[in-house]
Amino acid sequence: MRRAGRRRARRLLVQALYQYQMTGHSADEIQEQFSGRRSYARADVEFFGRMLHDVCRRTEDLDRDIALGSDIPPERIDPVERAILWSALAELQAGDTKEAITINEGIELAHEFGAEHSYRFINAVLDRWVKSQPASG
Repeated sequence: MRRAGRRRARRLLVQALYQYQMTGHSADEIQEQFSGRRSYARADVEFFGRMLHDVCRRTEDLDRDIALGSDIPPERIDPVERAILWSALAELQAGDTKEAITINEGIELAHEFGAEHSYRFINAVLDRWVKSQPASG
């Protein structure tokens, strides 16, 4: 159930971050709105809330990280793709999920919500960001 709950939370997170970009509502307001959805109860709500608040606090930092792997300025990236990148980068930086899982989930979200070939862009940006990080060890 944990894996399915996380997957649902990531899906909701992308939708919430899209809404954040479109409305400018706070993370608390968005979380309150999403908590009324049927799919919210089946998601990992702790993960959703933590990631939503983290991303909303750090959009400028996350945009700098996006810029490391993209020739497109972050503010010109499609809002859906930007939401996917923000959420995946925040999850990668949190370090509690394997990189391959996080990147794959980002690609899957791009297939579901993004433009036809956006998954390639998402994969490339995330892969470049991971490769730019010092090796842990």
